Amino acid sequence: MAGWRRTKLTFVFYRIFKDDQANAIQDCEDDGETHAGSRLLHLLQILDCRNVLVVVTRWYGGIQLHGDRFKHINNVARILLEKHGFINKA
Repeated sequence: MAGWRRTKLTFVFYRIFKDDQANAIQDCEDDGETHAGSRLLHLLQILDCRNVLVVVTRWYGGIQLHGDRFKHINNVARILLEKHGFINKA
């Protein structure tokens, strides 16, 4: 079980608008964590975040989080976006 300490997943998601502000270049990478990247990209879309690239890394600590892992990943991303002025506190 010593190998679990080295297990990590990195999610990259971005949403960049062109000069006309009408067309976005957006994509995500979930590093094998099915749906994590698309959920994070959806977060950018519903919050209408523009011109941002976010990287979130999750380390596996040996405890199965099941669906809660998405809640934690999204919360970290939201806190980061809020801290850096991409969304306003509600």
